[in-house]
Amino acid sequence: MDSRGPLDVTRAATAVLDARGKVLGWSPAAQELLGYEPRDVLGRPADDLLARRAGTGGYPGPLGDPPSTRSVVLHLRHRDGDTLRIATTMVPVSSDGSGPAWMLVAAESEELSRWEAQQAMLQGLVTRSSVGLAIYNEDMRVVWINAELHREMGTTQYIGASPDEMLLGGEILSAEYPPTLEQVMRKVLASGEPVIDLHYGGRAPVEPEEDRVWSCSYYRLQDDQGTLLGVCEESVDITDRYRAQQRLALLVRAGGRIGTTLDMSRTARELADVAVPQFADTITVDLLEAVLEGDQSTPGTTPGRRLVRMWGTAGAEQGPSAAGNPPGVSAGQVVGYPPSSAQARSLVLGRKVLHGPEDTEDGLQGAGTGDPARDAGEPRFRSCLAVPLRAGGSPIGLVTFFRERPTDLFDEGEVDLADELVARTAVCFDNARRFTREHHAALRLQRSLLPKSLPPQTAVELAYRYLPADSGAGVGGDWFDVIPLSGTRVGLVVGDVVGHGLGAAATMGRLRTSVRVLAQLDLAPDELLTRLDHLVGQSAKEWAMVRGEEGGGPEEDDALGATCLYAVYDPVTGQCSMARAGHPLPAVVDAESGIVSYPDLPAGPPLGLGGLPFESTDLQLPAGSLIALFTNGLVQSSERDIDAGLDRLDEILADHRRPLEELADRAVSTLLPGPSNDDAALLLVRTRRLDRYRVAMWELTPDPVMVGRARAAATGQLGEWGLDDVSFTTELIVSELVTNAIRYADGPIQLRLIRDQSLICEVSDSGHTSPHMRHAASDDEGGRGLFLIAQMTEHWGTRYTPTGKTIWAEQDLPPADSASQADP
Repeated sequence: MDSRGPLDVTRAATAVLDARGKVLGWSPAAQELLGYEPRDVLGRPADDLLARRAGTGGYPGPLGDPPSTRSVVLHLRHRDGDTLRIATTMVPVSSDGSGPAWMLVAAESEELSRWEAQQAMLQGLVTRSSVGLAIYNEDMRVVWINAELHREMGTTQYIGASPDEMLLGGEILSAEYPPTLEQVMRKVLASGEPVIDLHYGGRAPVEPEEDRVWSCSYYRLQDDQGTLLGVCEESVDITDRYRAQQRLALLVRAGGRIGTTLDMSRTARELADVAVPQFADTITVDLLEAVLEGDQSTPGTTPGRRLVRMWGTAGAEQGPSAAGNPPGVSAGQVVGYPPSSAQARSLVLGRKVLHGPEDTEDGLQGAGTGDPARDAGEPRFRSCLAVPLRAGGSPIGLVTFFRERPTDLFDEGEVDLADELVARTAVCFDNARRFTREHHAALRLQRSLLPKSLPPQTAVELAYRYLPADSGAGVGGDWFDVIPLSGTRVGLVVGDVVGHGLGAAATMGRLRTSVRVLAQLDLAPDELLTRLDHLVGQSAKEWAMVRGEEGGGPEEDDALGATCLYAVYDPVTGQCSMARAGHPLPAVVDAESGIVSYPDLPAGPPLGLGGLPFESTDLQLPAGSLIALFTNGLVQSSERDIDAGLDRLDEILADHRRPLEELADRAVSTLLPGPSNDDAALLLVRTRRLDRYRVAMWELTPDPVMVGRARAAATGQLGEWGLDDVSFTTELIVSELVTNAIRYADGPIQLRLIRDQSLICEVSDSGHTSPHMRHAASDDEGGRGLFLIAQMTEHWGTRYTPTGKTIWAEQDLPPADSASQADP
């Protein structure tokens, strides 16, 4: 079209004609164009001015009957005898015979070529354009369509039809518009704002009848005076383009929504959410049973391999079950397919198998359970596409897409789309399988490193719970332990390693072993944590150096940043000493009032970070006090902060007189009702005190004569306990230990006998030097005392106190007596 725009009517020649075609008016521009003055043409028939008839629309004579605007090219005779080709528009003025009937508007001859170009373009748009055009009046009814839209509709019964009737009642696919086309067009007519590229889906009445998609645009029609005439609709069939866009969008949506976790059931559900109902009416996802356990399936086919249903969605016609599994087979159930089915053939061939209506009905059968009564409810569909799930050339499962309508078949592009969709999902399933295998390995390792059972302790009553993290998060490094110590004392430990997986489980085992070794040295809690912190720091430095030498860059040890709480409880004195390295405070419940408190225990830094020293706090606990040691996974989660979790734990522990096992169950069920992203460990301890008749103690002066008195006192006490069978051995132990204390230490000496599941003999003095056992030569006069003690006892050792040291020796009691002391 000419860049100058449309014809300028204000410069055009104008003539007014009556109903019989006689000239009633003649403008100056018409006089200038044809050379006739008004007196030469007024009252004369307009036909007298014609040189000959021509033009696109013809010349209705005498200027025609149809009351409609006509555009024609006329050959008019100039006054000087020349013939001019004039572009003329005839506009009806009146149709009742009472006045002028036509007004002729003729363009200047120099604009004729541009006018003809416009007319040719408009003629092509009407007859040969690939764009469908329709004009609707103010009542939103069709008054005209072009040839392309006529071809698409395949019918002439369009005059007076509504917009939605033209496309057989389809639906608007663009969400931002009103629900019907008529509402859209009325909004355009009212506002004047055009609507561009509205996507509309429907079923055209031409063969073959299939779902189509059009891109529709709407513009308001009005004349130069602003009078509303109606709405023009442009429509283009974009079915192929739209389907390609939808397939691409499906893959993009699948990339963002499938495989968000490492849970296989959820991955199957995510695949179904993406594919149904946009791609298929129903989908089933089945995995090999071995894959669910994390095992790698072997290439090829193995008879007898079982499939387990992970997910299946019912079609829209299935009613309330549309969001769940089809009838007959539920998630987690083993399924089987007939040999002739598309699914069985897909598994055997290792490729996708398309089954349409022309194939045998047997191939469309869904999975069965082996129970005819249950399988009777398994739905059948018109067509299905079975695609195997494969990873690394090995089968891991099967996805089947179902469609219900016989005409809605999978085309070649959709088959390729399904293949790509399943291939992407297979990667997610394989990642989940690998994680499952690692998770099971880490769980086995973790369980092997945690206490398998805790033997009964005289000092305390115990109950414990350990809950590994949900499989989606991986096994963590939480641990707990109860360590028997000398003098009937007991060490209580709880810790948490940062991170998840095999590394965290292995690190937990290292720390637990280190704590048990250090605890056997009878170290105070703060000193034990100090040495453990040093070990973790050294290990982290060595690990970083190794990684640097291997070119892998520095990497921190998993133990770095781990937290730990260590406590020692003495049932003889009722004293509990504890220290922590960045770990949550323990809860202590008073034996009488049931008040829950958290001792003012300095936090200390996590292990391996250094900085502040660790400090111990001593608590005096009466018998029946309850101590709860736990990791943060018990009281803290993404849905609950730690303060809320502690409040709920307090409510449970306040009922402290209930059995510990019941309290532990209530704590776990209340605080961890569902899957958790972190491990959780809980150790409940109820304190006990040894009765006075089971402990005997004597203060001795550093005088050699006290050795004999000590032997006599010990023998007398054993007689009262009925332990005469071990009196000889006990006399030798007392004699040796008291003699060493008198010889190598200054200050008072204390002898203590404890009757527990074993007989414990302790001698305390103010010295800080530890005796060492050695093998005396044949000519040595001494040096055999500790050697004899080691031979006559089960265990012996030294522990240090703020005022000196204590040397202890433990010997077994006769079976009958030790059994009577098992549960004080």
